[in-house]
Amino acid sequence: MDLRNIAIIAHVDHGKTTLVDELLKQSGAFRANQEVAERAMDSNDLERERGITIFAKPTSLEWKNTRINIVDTPGHADFGGEVERILSMVDGVVLLVDAAEGPMPQTKFVTSKALALGLRPIVVLNKVDKPDAEPDRALDECFDLFASLDADDDQLDFPHMYASGRSGWADHELDGPRKDLTALFDLIVNHVPAPKQIAHQDDDFRMLATTLGADPFVGRILTGRVESGTLKVGATVQALSRIGQKIEQFRVTRIQAFRGLATTDIDAAQAGDIVSIAGMSKATVADTICALAVDEPIDSQPIDPPTITVTFGINDSPLAGRDGKKVQSRVIRERLMKEAESNVAIKISDTPGGEAFEVAGRGELQMGVLIENMRREGFELGISRPRVLMREEDGQTLEPIEEATIDVDDDYSGAVIEKLTGARKGDLVEMRPAGAGKTRIIAHVPSRGLIGYHGEFLTDTRGTGVLNRVFHGWAPHKGPIPGRRAGVLISMEDGEAVAFALWNLEDRGKMFIGAQTKVYKGMIIGEHSRENDLEVNPLKGKKLTNVRASGTDEAVRLTTPVTLSLEEAIAYINDDELVEVTPNAIRLRKRHLDPHERKRASKQG
Repeated sequence: MDLRNIAIIAHVDHGKTTLVDELLKQSGAFRANQEVAERAMDSNDLERERGITIFAKPTSLEWKNTRINIVDTPGHADFGGEVERILSMVDGVVLLVDAAEGPMPQTKFVTSKALALGLRPIVVLNKVDKPDAEPDRALDECFDLFASLDADDDQLDFPHMYASGRSGWADHELDGPRKDLTALFDLIVNHVPAPKQIAHQDDDFRMLATTLGADPFVGRILTGRVESGTLKVGATVQALSRIGQKIEQFRVTRIQAFRGLATTDIDAAQAGDIVSIAGMSKATVADTICALAVDEPIDSQPIDPPTITVTFGINDSPLAGRDGKKVQSRVIRERLMKEAESNVAIKISDTPGGEAFEVAGRGELQMGVLIENMRREGFELGISRPRVLMREEDGQTLEPIEEATIDVDDDYSGAVIEKLTGARKGDLVEMRPAGAGKTRIIAHVPSRGLIGYHGEFLTDTRGTGVLNRVFHGWAPHKGPIPGRRAGVLISMEDGEAVAFALWNLEDRGKMFIGAQTKVYKGMIIGEHSRENDLEVNPLKGKKLTNVRASGTDEAVRLTTPVTLSLEEAIAYINDDELVEVTPNAIRLRKRHLDPHERKRASKQG
């Protein structure tokens, strides 16, 4: 059977996973009466809740005696480590672009990686049946994007199609029959080359591990593309590190291939196919699994360095240990090391005291997903404010710069530009009308300036703005950037908050808690309306008297408290504050900085 390996690239919410659903259905991967969930490839709970793809996942289908292996890639740059590894397994990419929005930052990020590997793209203009779709403009923007990313002539001569993933059709012409995805299937088979590894069937077996998984019955599972040779169940192979060091020798106990949404046990893996193997105990991502006669590892793609770091510590608040079972630093360290093993974009290091751990990654969303997963597993954590990682070059301090692409109503564009280019030290790159009364703003802003900005942005745009950001490059340090301007309200007592006390405190600012919420000394219960912090007593009840007359008691009606999500809480805090994360609660509290942390915070500005 012929073989094709492709990856599907798209920005968040451009319809990538929905299109994969339709490709699987129309190829006959499902039974006629099989019940399949919407966005079937988003199998993780967090992916389904948030509507985004976090983990790269392979699937496969058959079309006219050709097996097409499809890799569904994350659209968000925070999970770019998944993309960089997975692109080494494919021979072509399908770039899915919203016909109304055009190429967006994450599209640019992943496409640059694909073009650098020499992959030839197929452009699919999705959602052309939307009222505000402008497919011709979006197509021109795709060409301009490829040209700006130094695409060669073959890559610039890309085929394109018009499609509606939700309706399940794709055509070469905008006014085509709009019946099914046959034209897209045929284009993939004809345009994407067969794996060149097929020519090396008789060579020694070699495979580069790109993703790591686990099975309760067989243990560690490594997935990758077979670069050469054939592997059979029961064969003895070895694992080599990136520098050629022998890690272990093991017997292959299982080989699995992707068939639709399921994995199927097979007896042998051929060169060019994407498979998972089991039997190893130490081998991990970026290692080369090969025959015993091989002594040279396969070159693995370099991974972009982390840009932010967050401190994970034990929860040492007075309410610690009431919700979660995993509270010791030893258990937290084991879990973080396990995460770093499978996620090469994350780096873990111990702090001087050994009680906390520095976790470096790509962005706040990546950190938020890791913390949320640990929280659901029963961990209790104390999380610091994200800090940007600086770089020293030729005696000069460089900081990461992000490209922010913003779609906002015309009325609010002035406020957004003022915030980004003022105190946050951003540079305006482009501003143009985006149709339907909206303006598109592109700015290069220091990563420090965007931490904690999203909530403020939603307030400034009345919740109508859309902000996308992606790593752009490094630039000289731009000096201090002010953090949160408002102070906080801090509890001065331990106990349960009283409605009467909170009602009296509403004049002081916004509340983060409601009545009967457990509080303790040092816990942040609200945002002060002024710039200074204020200690308050949320336990103060109404004085009792023996006089009861009609009209003397005032009804206590509390304003609904502000509920911060995990990412919002992490971005909200200052350097002298922590987020206390437990399976059932997210709390903010004050902490005391040691001299080393105080010096580092002042240096960051």
